[in-house]
Amino acid sequence: MGRRKLEIKRIEDKSARQVTFSKRRNGLLKKARELSVLCDLDIGVVIYSCRGKPYHYSNTNSLNEILERYHSSVTKDSSPPTGDCNTQAQSSKYSEFPTCGELLQLVERDVEGDDLSVNDFVHLEEQLENALIQTRKAKTRSLLESISSLHHEEKLLEEEKRLLEAKIGGSSNNKVGIDLNMVPDDETQIK
Repeated sequence: MGRRKLEIKRIEDKSARQVTFSKRRNGLLKKARELSVLCDLDIGVVIYSCRGKPYHYSNTNSLNEILERYHSSVTKDSSPPTGDCNTQAQSSKYSEFPTCGELLQLVERDVEGDDLSVNDFVHLEEQLENALIQTRKAKTRSLLESISSLHHEEKLLEEEKRLLEAKIGGSSNNKVGIDLNMVPDDETQIK
C-alpha cells in the first residue's frame, strides 16, 4: 500500500503540528547532511520553530564561518553594477537574504527573553559537557569502588567458608558430611 498524498496546508491540531515539525525538521537536517557528504558541500541550515526556538545545522565546525562566507559573497556580488543585466539580477536576488550580522542579531533577539547571548549559551553548553564528563567519572569511580568492596567481601566469605569446612572436617564424630559448595539455585543469585 502506497502513501497517500498530503495536502500542504496549516495543521490545526497543535500536538500534530509539533510532531510534524519535529519529524520534518529532522528530515530536513538529515537531507542537509546527506547533501553535504554526497556533493562535498559546506551547508548551514537555520530553522525557527513557531515558538521562536532556533535550530541549526552546520557540517563544518562553525555556522559562523558559513554565514561569513555567505556575507562576503553577497557583499562581493552587490558591488557597484557594471551595467550588465545578469549582475544586477544576481545582486537583487541576494539582497533579499539576511546578512551574517542580521542572522546573529535575530538569534540573539530570540534568546533575549532569557537575558542570555549566544556566547552565554555556548559557555553554558561547555559547562554542561564538563559537568557530564565529571559525573561520568564519579559514576565510574563509584562503580569501581563497589566492585572492589564486593571482591573484598567475597574473599572474606571464602575465608569463612574454609574455616567452617575445617571445623566440620575436624569433628570426626559427625557422620554427616556437609558440602558447602551445594547451594540451592534461588540463593545463588545476588541481588
